[in-house]
Amino acid sequence: MINMFNRALLIACLMTPMAAMAQVCLVSKGKQQGRIVLVEDNDINRKAATLLQRFVRETSGGELKIIATTKRAKNDVVIGEKTMEATDDGYVIDCSNGTLAIKSAGGKGAIYGVATLLEKFVGVDYLAKDFYTLTPSVDIRIPKMHVAESPAFRFRQTFSYSNNDNTYRDWMRLHDHSEVFANDMWVHTFDRLLPSSVYGKAHTEYYSFISGERRPGNHSQWCLSNPEIFEIVANRIDSIFKANPGRNTISVSQNDGNDTYCQCPECKKVTEYEGSPSGCYIRFLNRLAERFPDKQFSTLAYLFTMHPPKHVKPLPNVNIMLCDIDCKREVPLTDNESGRDFVKAMEGWAKISNNIFVWDYGINFDNVVAPFPNFHILKKNIQLFKRNHATMLFEQVNGSLGTDFSEMRAYIIGKLMWNPELDADSLMKTFMKGYYGPAATYLYRYQQMLTGALLSSGTPLWIYDSPISHKKGMLNANLRKAYNELFDEAEKAVTDDSARLAHVRIARLPLRYSELEIARTENGNSKACIEKALETFRNICAKYGVTTLNERNNNVEDYCRLYRERFLPTETKNKAAGAKVIWNLPPDEKYLPIADKALTDGLYGGTTFVESWVGWKGKDADFTLDMGEVKTVQKVSTDFLHQLGAWILMPKSVAYYASEDGKAYTLIGNHEFAEDRDISVKFVPATVSLDKPIKARYIRVAVKTIGLCPTWHYGVGYPAWFFIDEVVVE
Repeated sequence: MINMFNRALLIACLMTPMAAMAQVCLVSKGKQQGRIVLVEDNDINRKAATLLQRFVRETSGGELKIIATTKRAKNDVVIGEKTMEATDDGYVIDCSNGTLAIKSAGGKGAIYGVATLLEKFVGVDYLAKDFYTLTPSVDIRIPKMHVAESPAFRFRQTFSYSNNDNTYRDWMRLHDHSEVFANDMWVHTFDRLLPSSVYGKAHTEYYSFISGERRPGNHSQWCLSNPEIFEIVANRIDSIFKANPGRNTISVSQNDGNDTYCQCPECKKVTEYEGSPSGCYIRFLNRLAERFPDKQFSTLAYLFTMHPPKHVKPLPNVNIMLCDIDCKREVPLTDNESGRDFVKAMEGWAKISNNIFVWDYGINFDNVVAPFPNFHILKKNIQLFKRNHATMLFEQVNGSLGTDFSEMRAYIIGKLMWNPELDADSLMKTFMKGYYGPAATYLYRYQQMLTGALLSSGTPLWIYDSPISHKKGMLNANLRKAYNELFDEAEKAVTDDSARLAHVRIARLPLRYSELEIARTENGNSKACIEKALETFRNICAKYGVTTLNERNNNVEDYCRLYRERFLPTETKNKAAGAKVIWNLPPDEKYLPIADKALTDGLYGGTTFVESWVGWKGKDADFTLDMGEVKTVQKVSTDFLHQLGAWILMPKSVAYYASEDGKAYTLIGNHEFAEDRDISVKFVPATVSLDKPIKARYIRVAVKTIGLCPTWHYGVGYPAWFFIDEVVVE
């Protein structure tokens, strides 16, 4: 980062008229005055030179020639010299004695130095994929200066669709894990290294002991106390490194899923001694690190391994990839219970390791196109990571177009990963001014209102959130009205600018989506108004290429179709509407407060399960609906949720019975469920019909669970959930 002397010098340069302090004139009246000189002609230096040449040309019309030579002339830009004033990826920009030198401390320092020069002194700012701003000028003069910068983190990556633009990625000084990790082995690698499809049947002893037996599967963990596993894995790793020369880092890390670690007597003994399941993992990784002392081994501290062991310490070449997945996001990690638990874990790791890679989350996996106002916590969290020995940082944000203010979040995070001392609010204003133009004023006010409303509501913000959780808080009706008024003004302000109008309309999609989601949880809304809002949402998404609504790849077209079929008022009359529920085998305790109404209230649940859905965990369901009087019955259906990521699977079967007196029951029909491994979120009806109607007052619903999650699932060996939201009798 810029030291105080250089920071003051840089500010002085910016405040002093260019003509008075100019040392180098690159272009005058649209004509080339200098050259780009490559001291060493390699890929990085030439890429830096090409970047400078491009934007000098686009800004001024002047074309700087690129030559490889050791000779220099006045007004030359010299690229390729080495410097010891910065660390890897850092650079020095030195403008003095009539020449401009961009020196590299290694890595992509030359490219990053050029990007800084263009941004600070030429007036170019690259904001998002294929979108940048510049200030046209026929004269480009560079003042006297000496600036040295180094990154706060040696590895920096955001999970943003803009990264598909290589110029953007270089401009934002970002890496990609494929540049570092051999064979792209960087998280959840156990099953790639020791495939259960190969070893599972013959060697069940290689896999976790859970709930009384070995559980081989592609989401099971290893039995790390088994002596045979180490040599198999070590040989596999050796072959990977040999096949990937130039890569010296590999991840040896647990499969995705929580609490699936081995609990056999030997592993359990280590876990108890170390105070955390991470003890088994660090011991195993240390053995690999000793076997390959010139390699780096990364492993996850994730979910059940988040907290460090009490005794064993990771060797210096063991990299701890620490994940804050379970933390709420409405305040910095230091300020709520879930965050403080992570901070405790992080401080523990920091005491025993200087090789920490933080995996931070800033995305709503279940509803990516929904408001997620976490801008106020970004700087504090990144500073926290830096203080606690993190040297690598991955920010899982904005994977797809349409994610809430995705471009701005990636921009701010990218800048802060390089220098956590920058002012986040100034970064937001800079981005908004360039990306939204005259609409920036209104969108800035929207963000401030939204953040204030979130904080005052006391409602948590988390990565599996739903707009419905906030319908009485930051998304209440009065606030939504005010937000829409701001967006109306924002759209008017950029009506004649098609690019920025697109940016504003995409930024508005999370608000439109929230209104649709909230509307489906309320009775009495105008069907015509909802249909119009739904069609507007669909058309804007189609026009601008927004396709994905959640991590499970549910798309916009399917959402709109299902919304019409599932949530809009229909003529179908449910004879069990408002029926009294008699519990034989009740749901999980947390769902009892809503269960009596949710099953027959006519409101269908969405892709998350924060409303309407009633859940059973690893147990059968059995309940009876008392319709109040005898009615004719011919058809019964129940709606089930399929969401594998939340351990919500289809049950084995559901059976329906009918009775006039509540004593003698007749089987109406039985529905068997097929196994479904599709990761998409689905609504699955289970329907039975009779050839002729019968008389009944009571309808009994009996559901058989699958019990434990199967071997192919994240929760292998643990109870599976199933969820119901409506029983319809016709």
